[in-house]
Amino acid sequence: MLRKNEIYPVTFAGYSAEGLGVCRIDGQVVFVAGALDGERAEVRIVKVLKQLAYGRIERLLEASPHRIVSDCPYFVQCGGCSMRHMDYAEELRFKQGRIRDALTRIGGVDPGELPVLGAEETDGYRNKALFPVGEADGAPIAGFYRARSHDVVPVERCRLQAAHADAAKNAILTWMRENRVSVYDETQNKGLVRHLYVRSAFGTGQVLVCVVVNGKKLPNEDGLVDAIRKAVPEVNSIVLAVNREQTNAVLGAEYRTLWGADVIEDTLCGLNFRLSPRSFYQVNRKQAQRLYAIAREKAALTKNDTAIDLYCGTGTISLVLAKDAGEVIGVEVIPAAIEDAKENAARNGVENARFFCADAGEAAARLAKEGIRPTAVVVDPPRKGLSEDVIEAIAVMSPDRVVYVSCDPGTLARDVKLLTEKGYSLVSAEGVDLFPRTPHVESCVLLCRE
Repeated sequence: MLRKNEIYPVTFAGYSAEGLGVCRIDGQVVFVAGALDGERAEVRIVKVLKQLAYGRIERLLEASPHRIVSDCPYFVQCGGCSMRHMDYAEELRFKQGRIRDALTRIGGVDPGELPVLGAEETDGYRNKALFPVGEADGAPIAGFYRARSHDVVPVERCRLQAAHADAAKNAILTWMRENRVSVYDETQNKGLVRHLYVRSAFGTGQVLVCVVVNGKKLPNEDGLVDAIRKAVPEVNSIVLAVNREQTNAVLGAEYRTLWGADVIEDTLCGLNFRLSPRSFYQVNRKQAQRLYAIAREKAALTKNDTAIDLYCGTGTISLVLAKDAGEVIGVEVIPAAIEDAKENAARNGVENARFFCADAGEAAARLAKEGIRPTAVVVDPPRKGLSEDVIEAIAVMSPDRVVYVSCDPGTLARDVKLLTEKGYSLVSAEGVDLFPRTPHVESCVLLCRE
């Protein structure tokens, strides 16, 4: 039995899904942050649970050739990126192993070659910065949450974000101090400023800055606008988001434009999209274009084909598929997203895509009852994956191909197993790294009806 605070010599063999190093001590699995596959170390046990334990490296005995010195001063404290202790080649190997392990162990399928498409840029790729606001020594701070907590780690410059995102953040914090604007306290549901949100359109250079508040207005809003415009000359839109609920959700339902346009515009896969604070949009534009190109290739549509895009969001994948298909039907449960999708189709002159608002399961069942038999069904669900009724409705519609885009290898593998039980076979699988220096990875798999 492992004992807390005891030190043990270990050799690490692989990673957890979160990127923690994995070792075994007396047959028990131990997870250790900052450890690399193949390394030898002395590990102190810090937490013992029934099935597993957690430790930390006390002394590194033999380092991996893939170990590097982190280039971020916040790496240990911040819960944002957790892979800055390994080189990028090892990070991609970890992500490939994560997808392969899930498909093999959970999905019961052999994914074959399984390439992972790495990013050309591992810094400055995020087009959305979301900074929680906190307080330290009576002054406002903003940065990112410490891992597994809501403690705000103040960050002057984040390497994953565009430089103007930090410039906007720092300007707003200075304005808050000068105007004595209060910080939101989630335990008491008091105070004003909750989050700072910066969205960047890398294709057009446009920038939207949003301040999320527990109230209807801010003092000296004109001063806030002046401060942001001075710090970020390229800003096109400054928006106030009202969120007065005691919730972990960041954005509320009410928005008021303080200056400039209500939305910004970006280009993706040769299409133009309008982005509001609430719009879903992949955070890595360059890699998203590569991901959608892969999904388009796997769908293999012609002008004689109909495709259904469940979980269509604001219509990005639908409009990409419409370039090849005879008709694309997009479905999304969020009414505002469907309105955005319709508008995006109109803006791009796409006439062979239609959208309607419904739960994915209900919509798939409705389309199946209407006798619509698509050539391909494309799904890009949230992290929780597909519900059982969506799986069943796909089986009833019996498309030739199912293209599954996923942000979670575990739920992807679970759903692949369910689809194989409905008569589909896994044909190909690959990863696309949209989130360098973090353990997250996107996958795209093709299943064909047997």
